[in-house]
Amino acid sequence: MDLDKEWRFCRAMPEDENGLVSQWAGISREDFVTSALPKMLERARGENLPEGQVPDTVYFLWDEGEIVGQFRLRHYLNESLRRGAGHIGYYIAPPYRGKNAATEGLRLLLELAAKVVPEKEFYLRLRKGNLASLRVMEKNGGVVAEEDPMYLYVRIPKPKIPVD
Repeated sequence: MDLDKEWRFCRAMPEDENGLVSQWAGISREDFVTSALPKMLERARGENLPEGQVPDTVYFLWDEGEIVGQFRLRHYLNESLRRGAGHIGYYIAPPYRGKNAATEGLRLLLELAAKVVPEKEFYLRLRKGNLASLRVMEKNGGVVAEEDPMYLYVRIPKPKIPVD
């Protein structure tokens, strides 16, 4: 873990990009250390969650010592997530887009998520114009299950976990 790199990455994320909302855009280092990071850890443990929210874990995707992306995994779905954002959201920094980072990051996250998520498939949502994200999801086994005027709703089958 490199606190300064994580802070700089979170601070540089836009407030909303293609539906992934970051509450840390522009955050000061002090606020990141004293507020954001402790809240991330609490959320991962399912502690002090606002009503209607579920535990979620933030993962950073690293490549050669640099953070290239952030992935968020919601541990299970409630009704609003089932009809909305789903299990996974992610952001890849602009210099790393188109270089397989999102595809590989999602693949890695799905492996971790298979041990946490109780549902039989992963739910993801993306804006209709975000064709790059659709390709990432399809490369990871995703299929468009539904759509509405603004979003596509993708399902990715949960891989079988080998029994030890």
